[in-house]
Amino acid sequence: MGVKSSLAGKGMGDCKFPNEAKNARSKKRNRRRQRVQPVVQTLFNTCKEVFAHGGNGFVPQSEDVERLTSVLDSLKPEDVGLTPKMRYFRAAKTKGAPLITYLHLYECDMFSMGIFCLPPSAVIPLHNHPGMTVFSKLLFGTMHIKSYDWVADYPHSTTSVSGPSQIADSGEGSRLAKLHANAEFTAPCNTSILYPSAGGNMHCFTAVTACAVLDVLGPPYSDPDGRHCTYYLEHPIDSFSVDGSKVLDDEKKNYAWLQEREKPEDLVVEGALYRGPKIVDT
Repeated sequence: MGVKSSLAGKGMGDCKFPNEAKNARSKKRNRRRQRVQPVVQTLFNTCKEVFAHGGNGFVPQSEDVERLTSVLDSLKPEDVGLTPKMRYFRAAKTKGAPLITYLHLYECDMFSMGIFCLPPSAVIPLHNHPGMTVFSKLLFGTMHIKSYDWVADYPHSTTSVSGPSQIADSGEGSRLAKLHANAEFTAPCNTSILYPSAGGNMHCFTAVTACAVLDVLGPPYSDPDGRHCTYYLEHPIDSFSVDGSKVLDDEKKNYAWLQEREKPEDLVVEGALYRGPKIVDT
């Protein structure tokens, strides 16, 4: 066409007509969208690399812990499609324990990703993570966390005390545990990490306000592989005695007997569909 050649003669050979310019801008925007990877996809990719050679008792290398923690620390509620106004976080209108909602993101033999949605006063009772490394990211809200680790090479309890405060069970089989954390955490805060034998492997979550916490478990629970979720009752250090073993009086507040129990009947966790950005397993 004459118009195009005349423009070229004026040093404007790369000038585009309106439709051409519009198409170029559209392609540029599409390329930009493709380059911006959702944070949750980055999290998945990082987990896949960190736990690639994992298994029971696996603890990632320190540089991998830092890499995964960095991704989790950058995660925001909107990155996984959550807002505090969603129905999962409404205060219970009936008596009894509030319903907890679990959003399943991903699970394989090496790791799992999921989000617990807790309305105010909801409680995930004290439980363990056998042979697992767990990363927990509080996405929003305030949560009280109490956690313990087993005291190594300490005898199990054998008898119980008597009196009005006597516990119904004999206490046999209880194990001594040391307090790791007992505090409130408010988002945004650092990702917490627990390990197979350190970092507060047994923990309890209590929602002070409505809150959401994303958990990465490596490896996930598996009954056939001996990773069964066990719940515990806490007893003060003086509740049970062990022959020949004592804890100093000024240290007693940092210890407790943990006794296995059945899953609490009032604990109700309901699964719901994850509606955040799609995770692509490449």
